[in-house]
Amino acid sequence: MSGVGLAVSLLMPVVGHTQATQQFAQPGKDVVWVPTPGVMVDVMLDLARVTAEDVVVDLGSGDGRLVIAAARRGARARGVEYNPDMVRLSQQRARETGVHDRATFVEGDMFEADITDATVVAVFLLTENMRRLQTTFLALPPGTRIVSNTFGMPEWPADARVTRPDCSSWCTALLWVVPARVGGEWQVTDGAVLRLDQHFQKVTGVLTGPDAGLTIQGGSVTGPAVALTIGAASITARLEGDRLVGTWTERGRTGPWSATRLSR
Repeated sequence: MSGVGLAVSLLMPVVGHTQATQQFAQPGKDVVWVPTPGVMVDVMLDLARVTAEDVVVDLGSGDGRLVIAAARRGARARGVEYNPDMVRLSQQRARETGVHDRATFVEGDMFEADITDATVVAVFLLTENMRRLQTTFLALPPGTRIVSNTFGMPEWPADARVTRPDCSSWCTALLWVVPARVGGEWQVTDGAVLRLDQHFQKVTGVLTGPDAGLTIQGGSVTGPAVALTIGAASITARLEGDRLVGTWTERGRTGPWSATRLSR
């Protein structure tokens, strides 16, 4: 959310091991650090629904305030920050706040960081940085939440957004939920074949059977959950390995529904 890119930090370090001073728009590795109102930290964590069950990773963690705030909620939180002075400052603040057992900070490049354990990833980066990270985000387990301040990904629309009205700048939080990859062909248990074409969290396609084909309408993927409207039927299912397992509902009737992946 800060650090390598735009910073959530209000205190920016100058060269030195123990001192930090205010410095607006301090040059960083990829872009400058720009301070964000502290109120947006809670807005972002709330939008991502961070709880004590989460592992939160902040890419470009600045002075560590989002990591510390997540740790205060009981989450295990980690900041990845390129500037070693900021890492030391963050570690000091975590100790002073009493959350150093749950808040850790590592010096490193956000584009090379291992974030595969994250359930929530926080960023405050320019659009070009987000574009570079998009493939990394999509490779995370379905259901992982990505939360950003202000900047989005051009081809991947946000699932939700919140704007803080009592904030003067950098006041919109955006959320993405990593979708399961369900594109390809599926064999439905009744013998029909389901062809799904996926564009991030949106799904289109067709169901073909012995008699005719039906076009999918309003298809969506949220984490591992899939919702499809096929003709008069509504299908809700979850991806379990190479199977979609759920139920169908049509004209007040409901029953089990499943499909097995044939190809990607």
